[in-house]
Formats: sequence, C-alpha cells, structure tokens
Amino acid sequence: MKILTLNCGSSSVKYQLIDTSTGEKLAKGSVERIGMAQSILSISTSQGKSKKITKEILDHTMAIDGILHLMVDKELKVISSYDAIDAVGHRVVHGGEEFKASCLITNEVKEKIKENFKLAPLHNPPNLRGIEAAQRVLSDKPHVAVFDTAFHSTMPEHSYIYPIPYIFYKKYKIRRYGFHGSSHRYVFSRLKNFYDRDLKELKVITAHIGNGASMCAIKDGVSVDTSMGFTPLEGLVMGTRSGDIDPALILYIMELQELSKQEADSLLNKHSGLIGISGISSDVRDLEEEIQNNSYRAKLALDIYCYRIKKYIGAYAAALGGVDALVFTAGVGENSSYVRQKVCEGLEFMGIELDHEKNNEKSKKERKISTDKSKVDIFVIPTDEEYIIAIDTEKIVKEKKE
Repeated sequence: MKILTLNCGSSSVKYQLIDTSTGEKLAKGSVERIGMAQSILSISTSQGKSKKITKEILDHTMAIDGILHLMVDKELKVISSYDAIDAVGHRVVHGGEEFKASCLITNEVKEKIKENFKLAPLHNPPNLRGIEAAQRVLSDKPHVAVFDTAFHSTMPEHSYIYPIPYIFYKKYKIRRYGFHGSSHRYVFSRLKNFYDRDLKELKVITAHIGNGASMCAIKDGVSVDTSMGFTPLEGLVMGTRSGDIDPALILYIMELQELSKQEADSLLNKHSGLIGISGISSDVRDLEEEIQNNSYRAKLALDIYCYRIKKYIGAYAAALGGVDALVFTAGVGENSSYVRQKVCEGLEFMGIELDHEKNNEKSKKERKISTDKSKVDIFVIPTDEEYIIAIDTEKIVKEKKE
C-alpha cells in the first residue's frame, strides 16, 4: 500500500508517502508558515529530485492540496494520480484514556480527539484541523489516527497515578500519559535484527533524546513506565523544557516575578532546559562546540542533561528488575557520541560498557556500540515514527476490508 502520513502543527504540515510493501519513502517534505504570506512548500523524492515553492497558503486544506499537487507533478513523477494513494495516516499527540491503539477515523473518533483538547491544547487542535482538511481533499480515502500516547497505555496504575488526591484522576483524568510512543515502539521493534529470541523476553530501556526527550521502560514487550507525564514537560532536561523540578519552585518564582500562568508556562516550556542553563543555545551541537571553547555554562548544561538521563537509566533498571538492552534514538541520541559517552560513564557496575571506537563511528545505520564483555547491549537505532504510522494505517485498512 501507498500510505500518506501527515503530522500537522498549528502552522505546519510534515508529510511522507511510504510504500509499505517495500518500506520505501517515495516522497517527504513539509509546509511551513501556514496562514502567512510567504508559506514554504517543499518536497524531496526517493529518486533524488526536489522542489521548493514559496506562495500564500491560508490553511491546512490548501497545504494538503499543495502537497498532493507536488506528488503528481510531471517533473517529480512521484505518483500518476491521487488514486495511487491508498490511505492517510495521521499523527495525533494525545489519545487520553480512550485510545489505547491506532484506529479508523470516524465522526465519533474526531469528537473524542476534540474532548482531549484540554489535555493537549497546543497539539490536538491542529492535529484535528489536519484530519478534517485531509478528509476534504481526499474524501474517498480511509483515514487512520495514530496516537503518541497509545504505546504507554499499558503502564500499570502504580506508574501512572500521581500522588495527589485521587479525585483529580477520577474527575479530570489527571495522570501520567507519556509521549513519543511511536518512536519508543519503533526502536524496540527493531531489536529483532539483533536477537534470535522473542523480544518479549527482554528488559529494555529506550532513550528518545532530541530537543524533546523521553525515556521508556519496556518489559514483556510493553511500556511499563515513561518519563514524560501529564504533559511533555515532565522528565528529562530538554532543549527548552525544564523536566522534573520541585513543583513548589514555580509557585515561588511566579510570586517573585509576578508571572501570569501563561508566562510561567512559557518559562518552563520555552526558556528552561539547555537554553535556560547555558544561556547560549538549546542545540546540543552548539553546546558541544562551546565546550571546546571552555564555556563553563555549556558544560554545566550538558552535564546536567546527561546526569538526568543516567538517573532514569538507574531508576528504570530497578523498575524492570534488570536490563538487557539500552537504546539511544532521535536527533541527539543518534548523533551525539559525546552525550552517549557521558551517559554511560560510571554505569559499568550495572554491566553497561560502551565501546568508544564504535560509539565514535559516524554512521546513520542501526548498530551495537557496547563492548563484547558488556552485560547490557547498547544500541543506536534511528527512529522512524512515520513508518509506524504507515504500517498501523495499512493494518487497520486491511482489517476494515476483511
């Protein structure tokens, strides 16, 4: 099947066209600055062709229509007509407690996504706008929702219930949900290339480390804990997010600085983390460069960043009752040998031994980077959330036909 995957933000759309029979990404690209005069529509194909157009794109319907026009462009030759697209898979950030797996999009499903606006006010509204826009443009195609939170729906109550009055969970569904589920699920599934035994026998810690970052503890093939919580703010230090802090701290700062709720939210989500500590950048690459220039705050920021990851590894090893594999993925996890080394330093007592030569290899391939003596296997596995969206969409469409 040829599946169009869509990831819709408030002013952007990221897309891929994937042939699930071969795994080939026939085309990928984005639409940026939707609603502005100089919107940017881009595409690159598996044949090495590309095109970028700047024009006015008023809404998501125009954006998706523009994507499809590029797909059938005679110079690019991605597909001959819209009929070549079998289905559309949509990334939806928050599925609440209702959606424990991907599903065919119906009016009832859209209403449930809307009900979860309160849980993900920045993400679910544009996700739904993208769904409705795509349904207008490709009305004869099946549309499937793939939820970031679904993979973590297997967490036990002791992992997801917060130690606040239980009534808040019963009345408002305040609990840990977790995110990056498609990424954690994908890299775990790729371990099949390294083990002959059933993956359900493994105790695995996956580290999705990018500008946004989360970790996941996987046992019996399912998520049993994850670092992000009710929102993506909890857990690790991130590019611009604080991660775990004393909850009373923000109340204290709000009083000191006379901050509004919106200003406090911005402080924690946009001005904290690496950028907040370093005062230089939220990008690990920039900070690594500044460390070479003896920047104290760049080094401090990355020391804190790596230390928090290390602490979660220890916590999840305890929660799992041991660990067989540690997987690094996403932008930083895949590309920063410095971060991987700093995280693994001092964990030899747990059987985590990094092979420094393998760790320093410049490679985009899936690979094992632990020593032969290491009791815990360490991997770098590039993530592919769009592939998860595509295969889930294919599976659900086939089930519907049956």
